[in-house]
Amino acid sequence: MRLSYYPGCSLTGTAREYDHSVREVARLVGIELSEIPDWNCCGASSAHMTDHELAIRLSARNLLLAQPEGRDVLVPCAACFQRLRRADLALKKDPKRWGVSDYRPSFKIVHVTPLLSRPDFLLKIREQVTRRLSGLRVACYYGCLSLRPPAVTGAVRYEDPRGLDLITEALGAEPVSWSHKTECCSGSLTMARPDIARALVSDIAKAAGRAGAQALVVDCPMCHANLESRQSDDSPLPVFFATELINLAVTGKSTRKQWRQHLVDPRHLLGSVGF
Repeated sequence: MRLSYYPGCSLTGTAREYDHSVREVARLVGIELSEIPDWNCCGASSAHMTDHELAIRLSARNLLLAQPEGRDVLVPCAACFQRLRRADLALKKDPKRWGVSDYRPSFKIVHVTPLLSRPDFLLKIREQVTRRLSGLRVACYYGCLSLRPPAVTGAVRYEDPRGLDLITEALGAEPVSWSHKTECCSGSLTMARPDIARALVSDIAKAAGRAGAQALVVDCPMCHANLESRQSDDSPLPVFFATELINLAVTGKSTRKQWRQHLVDPRHLLGSVGF
């Protein structure tokens, strides 16, 4: 399978570990990624909160760059995924409004979790696991942007998603049943209203802890940063990207270098389950 790849700004900056793990997992399951040439920021969150037209045009440019290749576009960042999906809908509805003479894409915009949780890719992941994550209890946190509103995201189980749960189960981990898997973490308010962010993240972390989780698993760099930085200093839960756990189970190794970009060091937890 060949896919166009839109990493977005976070994956080239504060979430480089996410970009690295996505590329590694793609290689493991036989996906060839071709980065969209000369891509630009999608406009989340700054543009879409201040200028609707600018937000659409920023993401529309990326779609027009991807159009000649005609391949589905993989977007790991949930915020970027939603912005590109919104631009796709706007261009399809009225391309002339956005200065486009014709927009008939043959590609889909794909988020990483629905892709990797397909039965064929789950099978490939299971086959390559060398060290199961047995004994690791995780709370799979989906957040908002890859799921809602479903008219934009295309999500079917937007209130009770299962993709991350299926991926972590394939690795041998135990996804807990819990109440806050789709609650907002207030990622867009984390700088402007840290008090709100701390309150919402605290609710999420406490709910995960009550369910018996030892860590949180995410597929969004904004959620990852917010959940790590806005938890209390009293025994914060480590936060993993699902793709990091796939690489961990496949390689069977945990090193300090792997986790140096994490604000909550997960090595003690991983050591307790044999890594």
